[in-house]
Amino acid sequence: MDSTNPYSRTSNFVNLLNSQQDCHFPELFPYDCGSQVHVFSTQGTETSSFYEDSPTQRKERKKWSPSDDVVLISAWLKTSKDPVVGNEHKECAFWKRIADNFASSPKVERGGAREAIPCKQRWQKMNDLVCKFSGAYAAATRHKTSVQSESDVVKMAHKIFYNDHKIKFNLHHAWEELKNDQKWCALASSN
Repeated sequence: MDSTNPYSRTSNFVNLLNSQQDCHFPELFPYDCGSQVHVFSTQGTETSSFYEDSPTQRKERKKWSPSDDVVLISAWLKTSKDPVVGNEHKECAFWKRIADNFASSPKVERGGAREAIPCKQRWQKMNDLVCKFSGAYAAATRHKTSVQSESDVVKMAHKIFYNDHKIKFNLHHAWEELKNDQKWCALASSN
């Protein structure tokens, strides 16, 4: 072994690894700048089996339209108010029923059905933002003057929401669906 050659240790290490495994790795030149993926790389190539057989390949996400949001809200309200089953069942069964109600709506485009987890995630995001907007609306209502109309109060609520959260409130359609529902108002006020 040549102790002056700094690459002999690397070469010996690769040889040791190759001798201990059934598969053999090609010996690497330390300054190889080619397109070859190195032995210890986590990158896959289009021709590698890792790239083709990866179980974590994502499906394309479907965007939620305002009409999808309204159908989801309706499905959540219908499921949570069901007097026969109620909302005392397990969470996964609850969201499965909501996804089923969503899919059965005539307002959902063909092939537009959603799984339970995306329904739950969208509901949580929507509910959180609508609750925050409801708080902004309540603050705007407290500061309402006699010359202000309802639309002025809503505009002020949008300004308050933006000042508090630094994002525009773009779920006005969801707030319109939920703002007068007793079940949702009771849950929102308890949160």
